[in-house]
Amino acid sequence: MITPRKIRVLIVDDSAVVRRAIADALSADPEIEVVGTACDPYLARDKILELNPDVLTLDIEMPRMDGLTFLRILQQHHPMPVIIISSVTQAGSAAALEALASGAVDVIPKPSSSWSIGSMRAHLPGRIKAASVARLKNCGPAAIPSAPPAPSSSHLSFHPRQLLVIGASTGGTEAIKSVLCQLPPGLPGICIVQHIPPLFSKAFAERLAQCCAFEVREAVYGDEVRRGLALVAPGDHHMLVCLDGGRYRVRLNQSPPLHHVRPAVDLLFDSAAACAGRYAVGALLTGMGSDGAEGMLKLKNAGATTVAQDEQSCVVYGMPKAAVQMGAVEQVLPLGRIPHAIHQALLARAAGPATSKSDSGADCASPQRSVQAEFSDDHKTHQPCKR
Repeated sequence: MITPRKIRVLIVDDSAVVRRAIADALSADPEIEVVGTACDPYLARDKILELNPDVLTLDIEMPRMDGLTFLRILQQHHPMPVIIISSVTQAGSAAALEALASGAVDVIPKPSSSWSIGSMRAHLPGRIKAASVARLKNCGPAAIPSAPPAPSSSHLSFHPRQLLVIGASTGGTEAIKSVLCQLPPGLPGICIVQHIPPLFSKAFAERLAQCCAFEVREAVYGDEVRRGLALVAPGDHHMLVCLDGGRYRVRLNQSPPLHHVRPAVDLLFDSAAACAGRYAVGALLTGMGSDGAEGMLKLKNAGATTVAQDEQSCVVYGMPKAAVQMGAVEQVLPLGRIPHAIHQALLARAAGPATSKSDSGADCASPQRSVQAEFSDDHKTHQPCKR
């Protein structure tokens, strides 16, 4: 019987304590082998050539050469999957996101009070396995078409129940950026779950805000999900949407992880299916595992439009694949075509021009029913937000 080849990992960090913690976290997994360690990029360069690892873990702040510079050189001359292990300071979080934009597959925080060595043992092996099968050609900045952006939707009167929900994991920071940066202003509210550690999510939202035609920020408990705003789930907090006084609002909690992750895409999608139903649009992008698949099936069964990223454009075709296999996806598209599909799906439910008195506030599927009646019925059938 042929023994499967183990995933070979090289650890690069100037801290002996961190190198040991990472090695210990990986040593118990029979599918992973730590083949070496290095305390700076120059030693790492030599060991990469000598040991030919499958995955590299890389610190950012190191002597002689910083990790970000080394990553860019490495991805240009010797591309390989890299997981960034970074401090959770503001500077560290910004640098980690820059690393993801420069070709890193994933990012995890260094062991600390918020991310213990025990947490690393629980999560790092799976992240290593996902990185080992990542499509490197799809890592780094996603290409944004040179075509002009879609025209503003500010003149349209969208139905107040319309909602866009997006979920992603490995490779998702750049995929989400690619999608959002191509969407026009004036769209209904957007809620985003990206598997990302605590504190990194705020930097991620700030980074998105720099390229989008609408406001983007990290969600706060009780936020209204309103037109022209995208809310990113804070790391280590599940995010759900619910109806509160005829408006969507965000609820955050730290209930147990689902699919070993918090935030979980499934919980966001489940809540959107219950609250928004056929007025929702759900998009599931690159990521390992199956989070989001069951929630997307609930969205589809509720009449929502469901879109998933195709295998060729994914960094890791795990979450979209699970949703496709479950029959939850209406459209499977390359990343570059997803913004247009989302925009068209939202327009299909739009009530029409804002100046149109006949369409304003009407249910586009049932013209005789008022928006107030729609929400009134929902309050009878759905539980209100928990305070």
